Amino acid sequence: MTESTGGTGRFERYGPWALVVGGSEGVGAAFAEQLARAGLGIVLVARKPVALGETADRVRAHGVPCRVLALDLLDADATARIVEAVADLDLGLLVLNAGANTYRSRFVEADLARVQAVIDLNITRPLELCREFGARLAARGRGGILVVGSSAGYLGHADIGVYAAAKAFTRIFTEGLWLELGQVGVDVLHLVLGLTATPAMARAGLDLT
Repeated sequence: MTESTGGTGRFERYGPWALVVGGSEGVGAAFAEQLARAGLGIVLVARKPVALGETADRVRAHGVPCRVLALDLLDADATARIVEAVADLDLGLLVLNAGANTYRSRFVEADLARVQAVIDLNITRPLELCREFGARLAARGRGGILVVGSSAGYLGHADIGVYAAAKAFTRIFTEGLWLELGQVGVDVLHLVLGLTATPAMARAGLDLT
């Protein structure tokens, strides 16, 4: 049986379902709750099952359906598993909030396998997801893609140069995607929040309260 939010109207462009990748806590969870308050069904994807379940409970409290998929975006089959999990849904909005600086090192001393993981998390998987769901939205003729960026992508940084470069890539790529998909009725937005008090920032040792 296919789940349904049972509504169209104002949800026609971005609903009835939204996929939030990186939706277990912090900014991603906040997006999920705001979209749920607007009446959209939510699919949450993240690594942490406990946090996913807690966010899903808050989403469902707004009277909308919610699916959860616990996976690591660095898994080789991550994109395929996400696509399979939402194959039966009328998805109108993709929120890409996953992506982080998982490795700090002077580049000339870096472990290249860990560098590749930063690239895969911040570039490879977002490209795959934008390709898969951008094509679905283009065929649908409406919808949106929201890519959460970072202020790190505006200049070079010591010790996190690859992450900063990845975020610069994402910013330019998203601008190009906006130009392409806007021609077929799909909105694309690159959102840079700046420093925001989240669990991830707290784990990084930044007190923003």
